[in-house]
Amino acid sequence: MAPPEFAQVLASHGLLPLRRDRVDTLQVNVGKLCNQACHHCHVEAGPKRPERMDQRVAARVLDLLAASPTVTTMDVTGGAPELNANFRHLVTEARRLGRSVIDRCNLTILFEPGQEELADFLAAHGVAVVASLPCYTADNVERQRGHGVFDKSIRALQQLNALGYGRGGGLRLDLVYNPVGAFLPPAGAALESRYRDELGRAFGITFDRLLTITNMPIKRFAEMLARDGATDAYQSLLVNHFNPDTVGGLMCRSLVSVGWDGRLYDCDFNQMLELPLADGQRGAPQTVWDVERLDAVAGMPIATASHCFGCTAGAGSSCGGALAGA
Repeated sequence: MAPPEFAQVLASHGLLPLRRDRVDTLQVNVGKLCNQACHHCHVEAGPKRPERMDQRVAARVLDLLAASPTVTTMDVTGGAPELNANFRHLVTEARRLGRSVIDRCNLTILFEPGQEELADFLAAHGVAVVASLPCYTADNVERQRGHGVFDKSIRALQQLNALGYGRGGGLRLDLVYNPVGAFLPPAGAALESRYRDELGRAFGITFDRLLTITNMPIKRFAEMLARDGATDAYQSLLVNHFNPDTVGGLMCRSLVSVGWDGRLYDCDFNQMLELPLADGQRGAPQTVWDVERLDAVAGMPIATASHCFGCTAGAGSSCGGALAGA
């Protein structure tokens, strides 16, 4: 029996139509270049990927940010966003405009050639760091992210702590957990407490929050599921744990995702599937050159597909972590 369509499940709970609210976050994916090639990566990022945002697109992104006062946060992601030639300019100008900036950091990037001053740059500009650390043990991290990644990640966190990150003084440091396998994240509060205990006791590391994110059944994680013969079982897990209480907080309702080439999407996951803003309906803007202000997309329908069950299963999942009680 085929799994239900996401729109059908929304309809059964009286949650259609799913439309955008006011845009308060501009998520900018500057490309797929990365110093890592993680098994779960929904971007399929890696050291050999050529896709990267150029100066022309970056300039237009900043123009839109300046023209869109409702957008209070620029969320920069990749790949390893710091490897993009426009990263520091984007950060500097967004902060000059008075907007908050989030850097989605894989931590090991701090030790790449040319990035020796990166942590100091982030601290000097008050950039919030959201750092991926899928476990507090080396074995689980390296199963997902590669040999040597855990030790570098710990050293990077210690470096950020030394600069004041995660110490309660205004420099925000959030960690990100995602499951190593085909299961949902556990209860966030208990897991965060365990992270604090383990990282604090063993390494003296402190942080602000732990964000729990469900693995999306797309790209590399979907390929892993297929190799293991687990695709149907995982999709059923997501469908069977649909939680209607998550829908009101879905990131696609208040976020616009911009791709490295300037195309617009409802979220970073839709971007990787090339599912365009408003499902490509007639008249919907498709690129950063099709709008003068980002609030022009308010009220538009949100493009959905089967992967959206990943954001609505259990406690829910977004770039900001869990959305509701499981």
